[in-house]
Amino acid sequence: MNAVLQNGLTWLASFRLRVLFRSAFLLLALATLVMAVVVLQEEKQRSYDSYQQSFAKTKQQIAAQLRHPTGQLALLNPSDALAPVTPLHPVLLPFSAIDFDDQSKVRNAVEMTGCLVQYPHYGSLCVAIGNNPWAGGFIYAAGTFASPALVPHTVGDKILDTAHRLRVEVNLRGQTYRWIAPFEPLPAPSNPQREGVRGRFTGYVDIGSRDYTGARTVRDFRGWVWQGSTCLDNAAVLTDDCEKKSFFSLRLPVDVLRDALFLKEKPVWPPADLAQMQVRVEVLAPGEAGVVFDSNAEGAVPPFSLGDLRAQLLQGETLRIRKSASSNGTLNAPDLVRLQGSESSAAESSPLLTRLIRRLPVDSYDAPIALQEDVATPLGNYTIDLHGDARSVNKSLSAVATRLSWFVGAMLLAIGLAWLVIEVGIIRRIARLTKRSRELSKTVKTTGGLEHFDLADLRGNDELGILANGLNDLLRRVKEDAERERIRAEQEKDMWHAVGHEIMSPLQSLMVLHRSDTDPSLRYVNRMQQAVRILYGSASPSEAFQSSALAVQTVELHAFLQTVAANSASVSIAHVQYTSDHGTVLVRAEEYALEDVVTHVLHNANRCRTPGSAILLALHTTETEATVTIHNTGPQIAPELLDKIFEYGVSDQPESAANGNRGQGLFVAKTYMAKMGGTIAARNEDDGVTLVLGLQRSVAT
Repeated sequence: MNAVLQNGLTWLASFRLRVLFRSAFLLLALATLVMAVVVLQEEKQRSYDSYQQSFAKTKQQIAAQLRHPTGQLALLNPSDALAPVTPLHPVLLPFSAIDFDDQSKVRNAVEMTGCLVQYPHYGSLCVAIGNNPWAGGFIYAAGTFASPALVPHTVGDKILDTAHRLRVEVNLRGQTYRWIAPFEPLPAPSNPQREGVRGRFTGYVDIGSRDYTGARTVRDFRGWVWQGSTCLDNAAVLTDDCEKKSFFSLRLPVDVLRDALFLKEKPVWPPADLAQMQVRVEVLAPGEAGVVFDSNAEGAVPPFSLGDLRAQLLQGETLRIRKSASSNGTLNAPDLVRLQGSESSAAESSPLLTRLIRRLPVDSYDAPIALQEDVATPLGNYTIDLHGDARSVNKSLSAVATRLSWFVGAMLLAIGLAWLVIEVGIIRRIARLTKRSRELSKTVKTTGGLEHFDLADLRGNDELGILANGLNDLLRRVKEDAERERIRAEQEKDMWHAVGHEIMSPLQSLMVLHRSDTDPSLRYVNRMQQAVRILYGSASPSEAFQSSALAVQTVELHAFLQTVAANSASVSIAHVQYTSDHGTVLVRAEEYALEDVVTHVLHNANRCRTPGSAILLALHTTETEATVTIHNTGPQIAPELLDKIFEYGVSDQPESAANGNRGQGLFVAKTYMAKMGGTIAARNEDDGVTLVLGLQRSVAT
């Protein structure tokens, strides 16, 4: 059971690197998605909190704006946004009346309420009535226009078109009122260059003629004008030709309105047909110069109205304004105006992200959003109902998230591409290498187990490719070595069987010749036959050499080396030179084995030396060791082979076996030196190679 579990854990461990890489990328992708969702939830909470604050601020701004005279004017005069601006109709002021004789008061009144309709070229006009009917049935008109210096009308002159003049027309309830009012200056102020020109417009009933002989002024018609002293073009020198801005104020007597106040029925104020009344004011230049200002001109910009509050509403918000129940005596008053925030169509959002954002939980998200406020006016209170829609937070956040989703998608795509590159370029190659290594582990001990193992398709210039290339080369080397070893083993087996057979046949003949037990030669023949059986019967040469036993004795090394150098020519090794400064040197060795060692080394030196060069033998001693150096000039040994040349079968010749070089000589030398207690090593010199034999010295007895 434990073995099965251990095998299972080992099998799982082989996938650990792949699982680690894939899990890392999976967790990275999940972390990116979770981070995006968490950020969306936090942004939704912030957006909702911000929306609530903005919603309350919007209510406060609308209420403050409606409490201002400008807002009260809009409440008292709810207008249709689709209705044309001109011709003008009177609006109901939040004041009981206007002090039209005082420039400062009337200017403050019309500017504060914002009832001025703006025209091009410094023109403006406000037409209004007071909220108190008992102040008189008057229509007030005040505004500005730009013109050169006003040309006055001479008192007593019955021709009115020689001066600047006003032409006013009022249409209501089927009746039309027309007035013509020429400019008459007042006494010049003490500093006219600073204070400008003051005057009045004297009103006459417009009869459509130039000659107003016998015409009387309209007693209740009042008109005032104040022309500034500064040129509108900022000219340094004041002239009568430069345009200056003039402010005028009118009180128009309308008999129909005044008569309605004294009827038996309680007067209705403001009049119900206020929006149907039409007022036109024109400023005419002297003579045929044309019209300076016309209230029916194009390009008029209306004042603030309740419809302008729509711009302050966000998408999904609804604003309702109605008369309060305490003001009109009804419980369900109709809406004075109902406005909704405009839909934003520019931003596109993803339906998937919208559903995701809608499902993200936030605090107090389901609570209703509605605020109410009351605004008091001179004619009663008005209730403001502002309703919000929290879904607008989802829509706006979804639009932003849709734009930013490309970045999250780009991050996930980058993670996916990185995973794909690593998966295809590394993990898949690692998996193939792991699979083939596992198969090799199962088949390497069988015959031909290395034949089908190939890593050539995994080679490359990266780290894994270099590793695969190295393993493939190593495997090829192992397969070649294995094949070479197999061939060598077969050749050795055949050769040694043949050698043993050829040796055993003469030995059998000798045994016949020396058949008698009393023959002393029979003992040596039996020993030779036994040696052949041990060395060449069934064991390989390497095993035979390693299992052989040597009789170590004392050898005089100096004389031995002299004899070897002298007899080297007889074994085809010429130019062997021996030098030594020592006399008798006794070492522990076996003479015939030591002679085999030196002979093998000399054969290798002879094969590798430069032709015609000498092989140098030298003897060096210490108190405990004698060292023999054999040096030949020629090529050096490859550094990676310095330690391998003493292994069995290693040779620097590709076809060593075919040429009779089996890589056996140095192996035998190292084996015999070890059995004699000595050492052998090779080192590269500047001009060749030196092999060093070390032997233990023997004490003479």
